[in-house]
Amino acid sequence: MTPPRLRGIQKSLLAAAALLAVMSPGFTPALAAPPSFIAFESGQVRPLALSPDRTRLFAVNTPDNSLSIFTVGANGLTLQSRVQVGLEPIAVAARNDNEVWVVNHLSDSVSVVSLTGTPRVVRTLLVGDEPRDIVFAGTGGRAFITTAHRGQHRTHSSIAAVPGAGDPKLTTPGVGRADVWVFDPANLGASLGGTPVRILNFFGDTPRALTVSPDKQTVYAAVFKSGNQTTSLLEETVCEGFNPYLPCLVNGSIYPGGSPGPATNHEGIRAPEVALIVKYNNQTNRWQDELGRNWNNAVRFRLPDQDVFAVDANSLGQKAAYSHVGTTLFNMATNPVTGTVYVSNTEAFNHVRFEGPGNYGGTTVQGHLAETRITAILGGSVLPRHLNKHLDYTKLATDPAFDRTAKNHSLATPVDMAVSSDGRTLYVAAYSSSKVGVFDTQALEADSFNPRLNSAAYIPVSGGGPSGLILDEARGRLYVLTRFDNAVKVIDLATRAELSKQVLPNPEPASVVQGRPILYDAATFSANGEASCASCHIFGDMDDLAWDLGNPDDDVTQNPIPGRLLGAAELLKPHINGSGNVEDFHPMKGPMTTQTLRGMVVSGPMHWRGDRSTGFFGTSGTDPNLSFMNFIVAFEGLLGRSTAPTQTEMQRFTDFQLQVQLPPNPVRNLDNSLTAAQQRGLDFYAGSRRSDGIPFGEGLGFTCEGCHRLSPAQGFYGTDGMASFENIPQIVKIPHLRNMYQKVGMFGNATTPFFLAPDSGWQGDQVRGFGFVHDGAVDTMARFLSAIVFIPSIGVGFPLNNPDATRRDVEQLLLAFDTDLAPIVGQQVTLTSTNASAVGPRIDLLLQRARTPFASKILGAGVTECDLIAKVALGGRVKGFLFSPSGNGFIPDDGTTASVSDAALRNHAKTAGQEVTYTCVPPGSGPRIGLNR
Repeated sequence: MTPPRLRGIQKSLLAAAALLAVMSPGFTPALAAPPSFIAFESGQVRPLALSPDRTRLFAVNTPDNSLSIFTVGANGLTLQSRVQVGLEPIAVAARNDNEVWVVNHLSDSVSVVSLTGTPRVVRTLLVGDEPRDIVFAGTGGRAFITTAHRGQHRTHSSIAAVPGAGDPKLTTPGVGRADVWVFDPANLGASLGGTPVRILNFFGDTPRALTVSPDKQTVYAAVFKSGNQTTSLLEETVCEGFNPYLPCLVNGSIYPGGSPGPATNHEGIRAPEVALIVKYNNQTNRWQDELGRNWNNAVRFRLPDQDVFAVDANSLGQKAAYSHVGTTLFNMATNPVTGTVYVSNTEAFNHVRFEGPGNYGGTTVQGHLAETRITAILGGSVLPRHLNKHLDYTKLATDPAFDRTAKNHSLATPVDMAVSSDGRTLYVAAYSSSKVGVFDTQALEADSFNPRLNSAAYIPVSGGGPSGLILDEARGRLYVLTRFDNAVKVIDLATRAELSKQVLPNPEPASVVQGRPILYDAATFSANGEASCASCHIFGDMDDLAWDLGNPDDDVTQNPIPGRLLGAAELLKPHINGSGNVEDFHPMKGPMTTQTLRGMVVSGPMHWRGDRSTGFFGTSGTDPNLSFMNFIVAFEGLLGRSTAPTQTEMQRFTDFQLQVQLPPNPVRNLDNSLTAAQQRGLDFYAGSRRSDGIPFGEGLGFTCEGCHRLSPAQGFYGTDGMASFENIPQIVKIPHLRNMYQKVGMFGNATTPFFLAPDSGWQGDQVRGFGFVHDGAVDTMARFLSAIVFIPSIGVGFPLNNPDATRRDVEQLLLAFDTDLAPIVGQQVTLTSTNASAVGPRIDLLLQRARTPFASKILGAGVTECDLIAKVALGGRVKGFLFSPSGNGFIPDDGTTASVSDAALRNHAKTAGQEVTYTCVPPGSGPRIGLNR
């Protein structure tokens, strides 16, 4: 009989070869040509605006990268024109009756649209990564724009002198990650992307919503995924065994005990040792678990949980910060009479362990993932109000006493809001309910409303996904943008009847349109009308939290995924996976951070362990379609639905979600080059030194890249779909590395045997409670890399002479890691009659990247880094051009065969009113966006 250690090594070697032979068509799709549409699923923030004179309505068309302009009349809305803006526009604000600003989420830009003459883009402002919202406030009507604290534009030399610009310090503890860019519209400057007055920074993670006080002198900015003062403890700080009241000593620190258990699943099979989620108790000043144990010794930082910041619109100084507003903050609105700020949000219950019915006698989050709320900020008070307080979470859908009518009164995913001019009524767009909630503001603030009675005033909206609201009280109307059918609805406020609709052009394939609602629809796909897959996967992405969604009532299943280092697992972790079997998926998996649902089509099995590789629809160690389909059990297990979706519905969901992609990396240089540190990191990552340190057997060792594969042509960006032993108590699937920059902000770890890095010491205030690896318990990638010398505890991966420097270099590489799209995708600039010297080099860069070959599995062969398009107002309309790398000129959209030279196109901008806007769009999208309008 083959010894376990050798058997594991054999499996690893055979699996590596077998992987190449067993890839299913779903795992590595062969694309003959790049798709004409790439889905990103950007969440709209402020998609509607009304001109100050209330004669025009503006609607962003996110999938079409355009702004629709409607005249508002007695008979409704009439389309006036459409203007092409940047990629993924999600917010719009009217500066005055003649100028509108549009926030482009993927382009990291703001399009300044003039309505004088031919409506067109007259200036493109370049801002930080993933801008989301915009308001005008203060003397002179300054523009305030929320962005992430990163991005190529904030380090550009043209704004080096701007206060707040420069290095985002992604590896520095205690740095605020919430930026607000401030521009003076009357003095934008002639620099490349406009010169901001200042870049404000706040002590929170990436911000989303803005609102303004009635007197326009105070601006409020809200953190998007602000967290709820929860964090994961490192697994090794939780004492071994399942005795919760037997303390232990680890590296000089005393910890209160082991896992709360149970120690086995219902089959009696031992559970793995895992991390533990704790929540800060502001009354006791302790980090506590569900047993109330004090874990202060295990946490090296504090989470102040500052969610909303008030800013003086003139001095630009911070006036106040409001904590504990909510976990995920979507939008804000201000009462025009009282000045009360309303924040639409959800409050997550990730500190509660386990999904499933709780038959073992414990807790469950089934049907109670996140509560829908409006939080009122009134003076110095923060008043959270649960909109669905009629729900009884103690009753599951399988309980005979469960109220099946309760969902009729529920609202889910509250996004945009509007307040009546008298301040008495608040309207809330419930994105996942196809309704607009209507609340008496006094009753809301006093928490005296009754959802069962109040729901009679809710306004049903056709089409699904209401995301934007505008009140037109003079005409007795409410304008609603519905994302699922991409349309603007006109609602009669008195009768709640839908009077008309304006359908916006939609280039999305039918599979995207048909599958999207299943991600969000809480009314159809949950038991109580409050939960959806998007409760945690916010707009198909992450909620930046960890959840312990184990289930003691479930069975142990078998792992079909080919693995690496499995022999080392059996040698070094006798209780690997709890059971001791490297091929087991134990249902009590412990805390795991929410993963993005974007960019999964070529990543193989899903979830941190790949445990959806086996399930409801069958088993495959390589097929992403099957793996996603197997998530069907979550509708009952997590959303609390009494029945599962149909196979047809689940396939629609799968077909939609597997098309959604991650954005380009905002840290990597726009010319796709690497900095010196990143290059050194790549040299080690893919170099000859074996990172696993295995000294025995030729060919058994491999570099970082040998495990975390980097092969754009195959669609591998950190993973090739295989599993691995990482010297932790469970076998995990090797994860992709494309979004590490999104996880920056938690600093502080205790010393444990897993790390070579020393105890971080007390790190003070931080903006995030979860960091890296599967449970989010590791604060930085550099710290995790310090553990590589212990894989598999025989030999050294990093060089002995300066391991810390090498780890820092590899960390820099990971923050700028390759993605399916080149960093130039989305970038744009507008050439005017006054900024040619500043903008010219950027146009040269766009042209260069549009000529540069690019390898990407999802795009197919023979593509360049981007398709370059240009737009310019000529002859009373905006004319489009598409750059032809082979012809070295620009093809016009009027069907003529004669191309226009680069010089001739630039020459148009010398004439007033003929500004030329260049945009690098995804390969394959150029003909659609540039020519086929």
